[in-house]
Formats: sequence, C-alpha cells, structure tokens
Amino acid sequence: MKVVSYYNVVPTKNKSQEKFNILTKFVQGVNAAGDTGILHKGNNVLDADVGVIQGWQHERGKSAPHLQLRQSIIDRTKNKHVCTADANLFLYANKSNTPHHYLRYSLDGVFRNTGEYFDNNPDPKRWQQISRDTGIKLEDMKNSGEHILICAQRHQGWSMGKTNLDTWLQSTCLEIREHTDRPIIIRLHPKDNQTNRRALEIINNLRHIPKVMLTRNRDSIDRDLINCWAVINHNSSSIVGPIIQGYHSFITDPTKSQCAEVAHTDFSQLESPKEFNRQSWLERISMFHWKFSELENGTAWRHMRNYVRQ
Repeated sequence: MKVVSYYNVVPTKNKSQEKFNILTKFVQGVNAAGDTGILHKGNNVLDADVGVIQGWQHERGKSAPHLQLRQSIIDRTKNKHVCTADANLFLYANKSNTPHHYLRYSLDGVFRNTGEYFDNNPDPKRWQQISRDTGIKLEDMKNSGEHILICAQRHQGWSMGKTNLDTWLQSTCLEIREHTDRPIIIRLHPKDNQTNRRALEIINNLRHIPKVMLTRNRDSIDRDLINCWAVINHNSSSIVGPIIQGYHSFITDPTKSQCAEVAHTDFSQLESPKEFNRQSWLERISMFHWKFSELENGTAWRHMRNYVRQ
C-alpha cells in the first residue's frame, strides 16, 4: 500500500512542531509496517492509496497555498483515501499534549457521520493505556450543582458549519428556559477573538432572557464548572472533559458529535437527566487516539490500514 504524507499542508510559518512531526512520523510508521510511505514536500498531489494531512478544510474554503493543497488532497482526485490528524479529545487535561502527543485520526472525514474512525471493535486495553499515560480517570456522576454552562464554539468555525453562533446561543437559551429557571452561564471559545471582541454585544442580544450571563474566564474551564449542574455544547470536543468529570451533558448536533451516546439531546430532561455508559464510550473513542511512539513504530498504521478499502 502506498501512503503519501503532505508536508506543505502546514504553513511554513506555523510554530507548532507537533503538526510537522505528525506528517513525518506517520510515514516512518508506514514504512516500519512494511508498506510504502513517502514524505512529499511539493505542492502537487501524487497517486497513492492514502494521502495524509494535518487538519481539515473549512467548507467555505480559503486561498492560502497550504489550504489549496489540503483541499486538493481532500477532493481525492489522485488519493483513494485521505487520513487526517486532529486535536486530542483528551486535551483538556494537558494542553501541551506532552510527552506522548496523543492525537485523533480519521479516514475521509472529520465528523462521526462522515469519517471512518477505526472504532467498531473497541479494545478496552487502549483506554487503560491512555488513562495511565494521561492520568485521566472516569469520575462519578455529579448530582448537585446550580447553573447550566454553555460551551460556545468558534463563530464560523468549520465544526459549526452553516450554524450561526449568535442564533444558536439565542435559540439554545430560549429552549433551556422552557424547562428550567437555573442560571445560564455562557463560555465563549477562549481563542475565538471575533466573539470575544463582541462579548458585550452578544450578552446584550440575550438580555431579554432571564438569568443569562457571560463568564469572563478565559483560562481553564474548571472555574466555570464549579457548582455546575449541566453542560451544553453543539458538537465540539469542549464537552468531553465535563462528561468524563461526571457533569450532565447536552448536545444540539448529535449527528456530528463524538459524544452522542453519552449526552442528552432533549432539554426537557434538564431537571431529570439520566446516566449513560461512559466506560464503553471511552473505550470507543480511544480507538482513534494514537501517540507519536505508536505512529513511528507502525502500531497505529497497522490498525488503521485494516479500514482502508482498496
């Protein structure tokens, strides 16, 4: 099997060495497993069974050369499949992602309904390993607390698709109010400068809804989780940590979310949430998380290649 890793999908000015290491170590692992791995530093697309990239492409597209290359690979005109690396769902516990550099990998898409995540036959030993490496433990459910925390995503980010963040916040708060009068705290995405600049405007647009406030905390989510009853999110990884920590969870896009089997989708259950089998969920999502040493020695590729249809 021929696998081409495209070095130039990461802009040269990018300061994250981790992103470049993904592409080089993936090729090392492919060769270690006995297949043909090529690290390609050109801006053209080569014929291959699998093209490897870091990140994904926004549906609106952009004109930067590295994004044009990324789009050409995703279009799969010469590569039968595309494998991508994205952020670690367990990153909440260790923002630096060191020393192991666990990342999540998928084939041909970055949402649960569009990509192959190599997770249809979970091995409990993988979660046990990740738990040891990261120090993350599944915590008991918390059945006390006062407020509801909304974890907003990036405005116009690719995971939001065509959903407008301001509209989503308003409709979500209104629906919450149909079922509970608990205080609502909104946490804007800490790295979304666009929404953070508009913080006052955002909260003013919600002033007609009682007991809605905006947290100014831009650090760890832990401070916003103090005395929290439930966490609400659209479809991103920001709710993964709270779920593992035992907070009741609600999502509004179960089709794309990796947390669909452990989160509510009906706000009428806000005051009487149920418990889910979070252990089996953790074992499933562990199947698409691999660390750099496993990338290098071919362990990750030996697992992934079983899902590549030639």
